[in-house]
Amino acid sequence: MPSMQLMNDLRRIDLNLLVILDALLTEQHVTRAAERLHLSQPAVSHALARLRDLLADPLLVRQGGGLVPTARALELATPLGEALAHVQALLAPNRFAPASAKRRFRVAMSDYSAAIFLPRLVRTLRREAPGIDLQIIQASREGMIEGVLNGELDLAAGVFPDRPAELRTTALFEEHYTCLVDRDSLPHNGTLDLPTYLSRPHVLLEMRGSGTPEIERALTAIRERRHVAISLPHWGVAPQLIQGTDLILTVSSRGVLNIDHEHLVTVPPPFDIPSFALELAWHARRGGDAGLQWLMGRVEGVLSVE
Repeated sequence: MPSMQLMNDLRRIDLNLLVILDALLTEQHVTRAAERLHLSQPAVSHALARLRDLLADPLLVRQGGGLVPTARALELATPLGEALAHVQALLAPNRFAPASAKRRFRVAMSDYSAAIFLPRLVRTLRREAPGIDLQIIQASREGMIEGVLNGELDLAAGVFPDRPAELRTTALFEEHYTCLVDRDSLPHNGTLDLPTYLSRPHVLLEMRGSGTPEIERALTAIRERRHVAISLPHWGVAPQLIQGTDLILTVSSRGVLNIDHEHLVTVPPPFDIPSFALELAWHARRGGDAGLQWLMGRVEGVLSVE
């Protein structure tokens, strides 16, 4: 049972302040935090002043054009996010009314995933749940996992072959790899053999060093290596780098559906690369979150009508 000291502590704290603190630590900007919470900027500034007094710490200090969390604030960020998630799960009714819901979801995905389903998902949300806001974040695979685990992300779309026990996933679709090349650079037989693949330079899609380990593991399995001439984090521009060059882009097949077919062509890789599943990932503690489950269902729904 709660101790008398805990009950006394709770009496003197407006728990809404903790929600505001969580938003401030996430956004590190008073105006953005106010917009996220649908509050006025003065109200959030006043709450920050009360929090500083309550916790005897500046919490956020001005630096440049934004706010930087103090050491004390950084200590609070993860347990605060977890506590609020537990409270939300405890108090939320076991139902979700999308037409009247007011909520913001933070979702991580690459521009590959965004191109595949985000436009249709947004149209669905605007039609069925206009009060639902999305904040899309781009991160490496490692960054997505960390964000879901520490509560900064509600959901992540990616590939998670090695995941911690707290992470839950559901597969959206199976994907395979293809090689994108300039049409004029292909041999006359229209195929790409292994010696040609290995002798030519490659484009690598990676973010913050995460790379595409599936391709490198497949090459290692046959005791081969490729030369990466260009590495970049942008899916959208990568096909444009191939035209008029001898470069090869080995990439997920759905990532190059809208290529310039006059100048570019896709061919199978000349070695076996296992297919993979694009997945949605969330924290196990959010399993009872009806709103999050509804959102995942809508993602699955827009993909089912392809």
